[in-house]
Amino acid sequence: MNLLEPDSGVGHAQASITDAPAVDRLIDEREPEVVFNCAAYNAVDRAESESDAAHEVNAEGPRILAAACRRHGVALVHFSTNFVFDGKHDQPYIEADEPSPLSVYASSKLAGERNVLEVGAHVLVVRTAAVFGGPQSFPMRILERARSGQPLRVVSDQKVNPTYARDLAAAALELAGQGTAGIIHAVNQGCIGFDGFARATLEAFDRPETVESVSSEAYPTPARRPLNGCLATTRFHPLRPWRAALNEWAEGRR
Repeated sequence: MNLLEPDSGVGHAQASITDAPAVDRLIDEREPEVVFNCAAYNAVDRAESESDAAHEVNAEGPRILAAACRRHGVALVHFSTNFVFDGKHDQPYIEADEPSPLSVYASSKLAGERNVLEVGAHVLVVRTAAVFGGPQSFPMRILERARSGQPLRVVSDQKVNPTYARDLAAAALELAGQGTAGIIHAVNQGCIGFDGFARATLEAFDRPETVESVSSEAYPTPARRPLNGCLATTRFHPLRPWRAALNEWAEGRR
């Protein structure tokens, strides 16, 4: 398989990442050079009451996949999250910083990282943050609320690197093509609060709505989130600034 012309993906309806025989059979049939694991239980708040489900998909599933990749001599690219950190740093987190998850979701993702790295396959773990570009991503939710006339109250003290899914995918392909292994942080450049991300989204679509900045304390959620969710890398070239990526995405949706 040419990495520039990847095989079609496998959805949950075709096979579950937690079904070891199905995973093994798919890899055997398709004979890939690299498997990209995009499967995740990412309902961050619901995970607080569904710990078993979160760990099954985010921790046990990746272990099963990594073991199958090892048996077939296939490389694995596994995606993880900035949530593995507790956000107490005053600088963006780099790959060598020690994780300290705050939530069930974050703990399950960290367990998944460790499981795939311990199996012995050729594994690249790509940590990223605040990925946008899909129908349920943060900018889309902001636009939907704006268009429906709902108030826009957005937290200001949770900082992230908004990361365009297309840029993340291109980075993952580049890293896989280079045979990179271990842990890498891949995010668009720049860090901003979610309120600033919301305002930039509205600006990109020429929307007139106002965003009210609030603290995390004013918007309580079941799962704790890191206040500093910013990532930096010591192992890869920087991706382009997040605002340029956001504007390109918005232009394509006009």
